[in-house]
Amino acid sequence: MKKQDVIDKVNAFLIDEFEIEPELIKPEATWQDIGVDSLDFVDIVVIVDNTFGIKLKGEDMADVQTLDDFYNFLEKRINVIAA
Repeated sequence: MKKQDVIDKVNAFLIDEFEIEPELIKPEATWQDIGVDSLDFVDIVVIVDNTFGIKLKGEDMADVQTLDDFYNFLEKRINVIAA
């Protein structure tokens, strides 16, 4: 899967499920910048599993600080699974 496909799907569920304003969703934005808290992140884990077939763990996300980090992380995991 290409990174742009990951970006499109992630941005779509952030807008649809969490009602985040599209203008806030930028690659450099942090979870705090877009208003995602730890409870929201539990829902993100479920959505990512359903959308991409990836099970996220807390330790996987330790280095993920921005949305761009998250896109890159998902793209790598998806392409490892697909290989």
